[in-house]
Amino acid sequence: MVLDSAARSIHELVAADRTVATAESLTGGLLVSELISVPGASATVRGGVIAYATELKAKLLDVDPDLLAAVGPVDADVAAQMALGAALHCSADIGLSTTGVAGPDPQAGMTVGTVFISVAERETSFTMTRELSLTGDRDEIRRRTVEAVFDLLAEFLLMTHGNESAR
Repeated sequence: MVLDSAARSIHELVAADRTVATAESLTGGLLVSELISVPGASATVRGGVIAYATELKAKLLDVDPDLLAAVGPVDADVAAQMALGAALHCSADIGLSTTGVAGPDPQAGMTVGTVFISVAERETSFTMTRELSLTGDRDEIRRRTVEAVFDLLAEFLLMTHGNESAR
């Protein structure tokens, strides 16, 4: 099912003539891996940044260090800044991000299954961010996070590019 969602995302990005990059924490590269598993992904996927450690979110993705110090790495604003940072640093039109707690233990005061995902458009800095409360084991939480990103991307493209991606 993830592969079907990845293929749909690649198709929609190509139809909208948009490139994409990822910024991943809890998914650790799973998101970009699913995207590039689709034949033809090179037409739209620019790359990805795995910023698993909190300080790398600031160093590699320009997430505000003061924000990270105040709220920690699992936060809606952090996810939005990660997505925008991915788009900026990978010269992509759109950035996708994941940050959260996959388990098995809580992190930074957040319960297992607390996840934030975001989509950002580099040109306008417009972002859409969603909080998820997922259940399951570590692998299931990571997989369901990737699925949710593909759903959010479809919603984002429909909102920002209308029927362009339906062509």
